Amino acid sequence: MFRALYTAASGMEAQQTNLDNIANNLANASTTGFRARRMQFQDLLYQNVVVPGSAATQQTNIPTGLELGLGTRSASTEILQTQGDYVTTNNPLDLVIQGQGFFQVLRADGTIAYTRSGAFHLNETRQIVTANGDPLQPSITIPPDATTISIGQDGTVSVTEPGQTQAQQVGSIQLALFPNPGGLLSLGNNLFFPTTASGQPIVGQPGGADGLGSLQQGMLEQSNVDVVNEFVNMILTQRSYEANSRVVNAANQMFQDLNNIPK
Repeated sequence: MFRALYTAASGMEAQQTNLDNIANNLANASTTGFRARRMQFQDLLYQNVVVPGSAATQQTNIPTGLELGLGTRSASTEILQTQGDYVTTNNPLDLVIQGQGFFQVLRADGTIAYTRSGAFHLNETRQIVTANGDPLQPSITIPPDATTISIGQDGTVSVTEPGQTQAQQVGSIQLALFPNPGGLLSLGNNLFFPTTASGQPIVGQPGGADGLGSLQQGMLEQSNVDVVNEFVNMILTQRSYEANSRVVNAANQMFQDLNNIPK
């Protein structure tokens, strides 16, 4: 019965972690470029009372054995890489990646981070930057007298200046692709950082032969959180938590009955 208490407690702890993950998904349902996380679990060690295949007699073996599990634990949070919905903004610095890939931005500490959020702005020097002021990489500066900004599907950034009839190219946006994007480290602020699990970035032009997606100007990618699915998962998590708590109560009642047996 001690085993039942600790096993059920591990289930309650795992479902609490699952609920924390669901809460984070729902909180970011409107976050541009957010990638939902899905909790994954693992069963714990087993107590092998009777090992499967052990000898029953000289001629026969036990077919199934007797194994008692010791509960569960949270193993990982998988980042779902499905595409989010698009919303039209008509802002020339809003970009969507149709397909795979990440924008590259330069952080204040000199490292390169990666993001799916294409909500860009101009800073005081007219560099294209994120909402936190991190410059897009490679760096692109828009001339102060530019009247229009055009960004092609291949990442080419062109502007039109007064007195000119043809657009002038001022830079080119490059995207990064990872062998395992699920292994990226989440930094917050819509940023990811590469790890050994994600592999090194493959940098190239949008829509190129590397499998990188193409760009669409004047649109933003919304969060890929499925709110209905998250509510269903929340209900299932709550019921699983309740079921494990009932096991704790049942084990406690059995202890109480045992203690009340007359000597």
